[in-house]
Amino acid sequence: MKIVSYNVNGIKARMERLLEYLAEQQPDMVCLQELKGADETLPVKDIEAAGYGAVWHGQKGFNGVAVLARGQQPVERQRGLEGDPEDAHSRYIEVEVGDLIVASIYLPNGNPQPGPKFDYKLKWMDRLADRARALLAEERPVVLAGDYNVIPNDDDTFSVRAMASDALMQPESRARYRELLAQGWTDALRTRFPAGGIWTFWDYQAGAWQRDAGFRIDHLLLSPQAADRMVGAGVDKDYRGRERASDHAPTWVALR
Repeated sequence: MKIVSYNVNGIKARMERLLEYLAEQQPDMVCLQELKGADETLPVKDIEAAGYGAVWHGQKGFNGVAVLARGQQPVERQRGLEGDPEDAHSRYIEVEVGDLIVASIYLPNGNPQPGPKFDYKLKWMDRLADRARALLAEERPVVLAGDYNVIPNDDDTFSVRAMASDALMQPESRARYRELLAQGWTDALRTRFPAGGIWTFWDYQAGAWQRDAGFRIDHLLLSPQAADRMVGAGVDKDYRGRERASDHAPTWVALR
């Protein structure tokens, strides 16, 4: 079973690339982020025609997450995170498919830092940690997949110096990510590539793709029950190099 995290950076702009990916790779589940579209404008029929059921959580112009499942309809479990009733951002959707629980996550960027956007990022991570802890207590296979906007380690970026002042690499961001893992989650890609040096994002600016100046911010965290079933993980890097591609590459884990 191939489960993919894919920040599409605007689903309307990337629809051709997304449908191409679904047809060529036929992943079993795809967690999408940064849809940048209200629910009523999302391409539900096109996704259904490609053979996927989906649960959508859109937002006009910004954010937006979804979970797609091949040949079946995911069952929605939770929309958004508890702990801040005034938070209207569409950044979390959680579904069930068979015995598996899967969440699509679009964690706040947090720039510029310091400031209110960075404060919001850290509080959002605290709320995510609360939800993750509750999911672990269910003792079921769970995958928390998404764009975490956190570079966990120095070897997860092409240049520590270039990213040193970015919210993605601040000690507070990294500490919260480590605390999440310490609950008992397995970072699938890190387990497969323990030496780092594998990227999931390349900026559109300054020839980052051509220079391979990327970093790893798309993560798939597995509960112990899911980690026991892991048989592989990777990045479908070639899709980043296609015409009008997202600045993220599809990142995946394979489970028995």
